[in-house]
Amino acid sequence: MRHTIEVEHLSFDYPDGRRALHDVSLQIGMGEKVALVGPNGAGKSTLLLHLNGILTPKDGRVRACGLEMRKENLGKVRAGVGVIFQNPDDQLFSPTVFDDVAFGLLYQGLPEAEVRARVAQALTTVGIAGYADRVPYHLSAGEKKRAALATVLAMDPEILVLDEPTSGLDPRGRRSLINLLRSLPQTMLVATHDLNMVRELLPRTVVLDEGRVVADGATADILSDALLLAAHGLEE
Repeated sequence: MRHTIEVEHLSFDYPDGRRALHDVSLQIGMGEKVALVGPNGAGKSTLLLHLNGILTPKDGRVRACGLEMRKENLGKVRAGVGVIFQNPDDQLFSPTVFDDVAFGLLYQGLPEAEVRARVAQALTTVGIAGYADRVPYHLSAGEKKRAALATVLAMDPEILVLDEPTSGLDPRGRRSLINLLRSLPQTMLVATHDLNMVRELLPRTVVLDEGRVVADGATADILSDALLLAAHGLEE
């Protein structure tokens, strides 16, 4: 299996000196769907931000889509690794949904006809085909999550990296989003506290605590280990 994400001995300190990641190593194969779980402050979001170059390693090495995480590769890496933030308002900043979904495509200099076709396809994929002219600010939480996902899918990424995708959603919106994610073919790494979603959607689970990988295995095994869950603040 070709690894589409490779993290080797990654460490990272924030400017205040706090070490967020300690010697993290992780390999994810093409098409795998992997959960990243752990208590608040474990380093989950920090790790995700290294996977498309928003943060750069203090020590260690990161590769994604076969490319070393270096300045000259960042454009290609960011096209291949779509990051969906916990708060969709961090990704939706344009006057209309169309403008937000088209933003990355226009930045790449694609022809208008291709931009329109890819925006239409992305909106259809996430189930909001009629929303192109809507104002993002006026969307519901679930609709915003879908619009943010569309901004990434329009770029046709190889990898999806999602931070707490079900947070803030009501039960119907949560169920709808889980069904949508199940239908997508991309490799996924999903940081979440939603262990029921993990059980249902993500066959492999990585447990991160205090910036270290403390467990990595089949989701069924990880979530049936009550002592492990309790030790790392993951009781259901």
